[in-house]
Amino acid sequence: MAGELPNSELRPARAFPHRMLREIYEQPQAIRETIARNVTGDVIFPAALQEIETALAGFKKIIIAASGSSRNGGLAGEIMIEDLAGIPVDVEYASEYSCRSTHAGADAAVLVITQSGETADTIAAQREAQNRGAKTIAISNAADSTISREATATLITYAAPERAVPATKSITTQLSILYLFSLFLARKFGRMDSPALPAHLDLLAAIPEEMERCLDAWDAQAAGAARAAEKVKAFLYLGRGIHYAIAREGALKLKEISYLQAEGMPAGELRHGPNALVDEDLPVVALSTRDASDPGSVLRYQKTLGVLEYVKSRRGKAIAIANEGDREILSVTDRVIFVPPAPELLLPILEVVPLQLFAYHFAVLNGCDVDHPRNLVKAVITE
Repeated sequence: MAGELPNSELRPARAFPHRMLREIYEQPQAIRETIARNVTGDVIFPAALQEIETALAGFKKIIIAASGSSRNGGLAGEIMIEDLAGIPVDVEYASEYSCRSTHAGADAAVLVITQSGETADTIAAQREAQNRGAKTIAISNAADSTISREATATLITYAAPERAVPATKSITTQLSILYLFSLFLARKFGRMDSPALPAHLDLLAAIPEEMERCLDAWDAQAAGAARAAEKVKAFLYLGRGIHYAIAREGALKLKEISYLQAEGMPAGELRHGPNALVDEDLPVVALSTRDASDPGSVLRYQKTLGVLEYVKSRRGKAIAIANEGDREILSVTDRVIFVPPAPELLLPILEVVPLQLFAYHFAVLNGCDVDHPRNLVKAVITE
């Protein structure tokens, strides 16, 4: 069943040159552990949401407050929750929420996301939400943290300690929890019946094995793409729908550890100004996956192909993350990293990993300290 912890086969120990790379490779097990600790049989969060479950029925919307990679995860979670549960979601910067937002009251749940549970801006957002009468749900990797203790309810990721400063396994376990939370709400609000739930859980449970199968190939392909772009000084990352969140995360990871400019944006916005930047010196990294069973996903993919054709016509260089077996993408890109097929809402968990590896190899080639990037700390505990 989806909630059972599998017996992992012993693999030969590998020597990793950096903690960041080790933690990238630890993601399949971190996701397995997160699922196993939060699902029992076909019951999602059997105890974690008891304090808030009655109030859930009265929520009219959800507000997500987070910073950095956690906010990018929240942007993906927004689409998961809206598509599966039909509940409106707003995503706020935690640092802005306390200063500006006044639209959270007792009819809204505020979901705060933080790896450490000690992020000052996110703690402040949670406290402000509670002052306004809102119930709060925390997603954190630390059960004994300020944000977990003060939340109405807490959902724990089981990524184990993340020693490198850049977020890797914390973001993929957050995405896993957000998918589970979306399924929980879909059942709670009557958008999904009991027979449909096990199939969704099984699809999530299949992700770690697919990730393990691909990690070595992704590592090699990402290293090759990094070598080809070694001297580049800026990148654009493009994605549509839920993949826009992952474009932002890929760009953030590159900025954090390579100290160069990278911007993540919706693919359809390229021709509304940023296309002025496109030339042979500014590579475009495009999230170009699709769920063949989802007409909306296929349409978004076709539109992304059109954007890449435009980039090529302007002598631009493109790197794509696409699905295995996709031949169309080859004619409009310079390099492709392939990920396995998956449902639209689960593809982000797969496609973010090659982007982590690309950022890692690009930074290493440029002599950067990937585990301890300059000016960064693991948890921003002061505002």
